[in-house]
Amino acid sequence: MKTRHKITLLFSFLVTAILLVVSITVYYFTFLVRQDIFIKRLNSRANNNAQVYSYMSNADHEFLDRINKSSMEVLPEKTVEIYDKQGTLRYHYTTPPHDSAGVTKDVINSAMNNGRYFYKVGYREAVAVNFVDSGERFVVVVAAYDVDGWTLLKRLKRIFFISLLLGMIISLLAGHFFSLQLLKPVAQIISEVNDISSHNLSHRIKAGASQDELNQLANTFNDLLDRLQEYFTAQRRFISNASHELSTPLTSISSQLEVTMQRTRSTEEYQQVMQSVHEDVVQMRQLTKSLLEIAKTGSEGSIELHEIRIDEVLFKVMADMKKTNSLYQVELNFSDPGEFESNFLVFGNVDLLYIAIKNIVENGCKYSPDHTSRVDLSFRNNNTIIEVRSKGKPIAPDDIEKIFQPFYRSSTSEGKSGFGLGLALAKRIIGLNKGSLAVTSDEENGTIFTIRIPTYFSREN
Repeated sequence: MKTRHKITLLFSFLVTAILLVVSITVYYFTFLVRQDIFIKRLNSRANNNAQVYSYMSNADHEFLDRINKSSMEVLPEKTVEIYDKQGTLRYHYTTPPHDSAGVTKDVINSAMNNGRYFYKVGYREAVAVNFVDSGERFVVVVAAYDVDGWTLLKRLKRIFFISLLLGMIISLLAGHFFSLQLLKPVAQIISEVNDISSHNLSHRIKAGASQDELNQLANTFNDLLDRLQEYFTAQRRFISNASHELSTPLTSISSQLEVTMQRTRSTEEYQQVMQSVHEDVVQMRQLTKSLLEIAKTGSEGSIELHEIRIDEVLFKVMADMKKTNSLYQVELNFSDPGEFESNFLVFGNVDLLYIAIKNIVENGCKYSPDHTSRVDLSFRNNNTIIEVRSKGKPIAPDDIEKIFQPFYRSSTSEGKSGFGLGLALAKRIIGLNKGSLAVTSDEENGTIFTIRIPTYFSREN
């Protein structure tokens, strides 16, 4: 069942239930009022009969009959009976088809003990009233049918029934209209979402100016589309660049082998070709390794984070730079960690952090004229700060943000080996470790990469 049908039925059910409760309540209280009014009318007629009966001194009942006959229209199907204290019938008047008020000894005793007693005789209602006159006690019983009262209740019941049916129909129509208006923004969102595909992620849902839940849903979905568009764009750019970078060494290897196989070569020529092919294979292996490292950092949930000492990671990077290239130099400077040596502790993945810092330090050594990177370790505001400084040609302002894109190489990297993956990998790794990576570059201070990682205990606080 569709949501709009559920809303329509629920709205109709609630309205019908309210109308039903109101109708039953009004009918019930009207019934009580009718009964109370009719008892008063019976009691008044009993008083009139008692006064006349007492005045006539039980001698002549003809005048009393005439009075009761004249009130037949007011109290139809009436029966009037008068009993003395011994329960003997002293006066009786009735209209067809009834011949008795259904008086029993219990009725007379209840009236004498309580002063008045109300009871029912079939579909008629009766009241027995105790009177005392000149020391003589007698009970007057009046029974009649409340035609006006019950007619009013029947009409009221019919009115409520018709009103309930009309209320159900109106509530169904109103609920249908209400559900359409309520779900109209949802239908619009569904229609707009159906127009979105992986090739059309630029389309956005119109959220409107209101601040209701549907507006929040649209804004949340638009934020999701922004992230998906960014992801698909990066993925397409990555695949395109990776295909190009992988095809270059493969094309070189294929071309060299085809040329070599065209005729018989000397041993030295074969060795030259094999050396060149080996260099292309090593280049392709390094590229594949970098691509795998980027793939491993694609999901935050796929890496394990532990308590590690950042100074030990820096010492390892410093030692491995010598192995990478004998010309590379790393100057490591530590600021005072204060009385808390725990500032050296960070929460991260030691292998990935090593790769990230090593790529940044290696970049500094590669592009600096003196092949030296200066690494400063400091602590500020519960953060571990690592600054990697290098001299050399500054990075152009337009290239600052682009250098973190995979396979992007700035104008200062001309003539240098590499694939443009190191900084992209470093930024992603540091982000997975809840840190940040920023860069500044100018003629006076050179290029400075600043890594900021929260200390281990700041995460617990």
